[in-house]
Amino acid sequence: MGKFTEYKLPLKSMPEGTQEYEYKLGKQFFVNMENSDIHDADITVNLTVTHKSDLYDLQFFISGELTLICDRCLDNMQLPVDTEYHITVKYGDTYNDDSDDLLEIPESDAYLNVAYMIYDTVALTIPIKHVHPLGKCNRQMSAILKKHRARPADSDEDTELQDQLMEEMDYMDGDTAPSAAPTDPRWDGLKKLAGESDAEK
Repeated sequence: MGKFTEYKLPLKSMPEGTQEYEYKLGKQFFVNMENSDIHDADITVNLTVTHKSDLYDLQFFISGELTLICDRCLDNMQLPVDTEYHITVKYGDTYNDDSDDLLEIPESDAYLNVAYMIYDTVALTIPIKHVHPLGKCNRQMSAILKKHRARPADSDEDTELQDQLMEEMDYMDGDTAPSAAPTDPRWDGLKKLAGESDAEK
């Protein structure tokens, strides 16, 4: 039995009307997909297939929770998932997925495996940067990061950069809000001139 056999829809033998399917996705599903970012999962997929004439209307409703690693403190973090995906499938001469909402598959395919559709839909909900909400990072790890970022600076520019980084770290921990960064007075002068020029028009 293949890894994704249970996700095969028997389109050719499916009667007209509406069919309901439910899938439970755990850690193993994402291991099989060779995704190392997702460390655990508790996802429910409800799929409604409406077969009418030569068209199959697929509507996915996906909800649950993923366990990822926080990029900042390296602790586990929970990411809620609540998304939908819709696509229409029909038979044709060849496989064609050029359209975002219409998939054409060859007449020779009796089944449609929806595992990769489900996986792609879930994967698209994951942000590029995984970080805990403000104040939720591991305090011990945050303290270590601050300690290592507080190295002696080689120049005034380095000192200023480190100060900004430290302030951002405090803000991420929910301690304080970052202050506005100082602006270059030359740019301020140019902006003032531009404003005066616009006022004269």
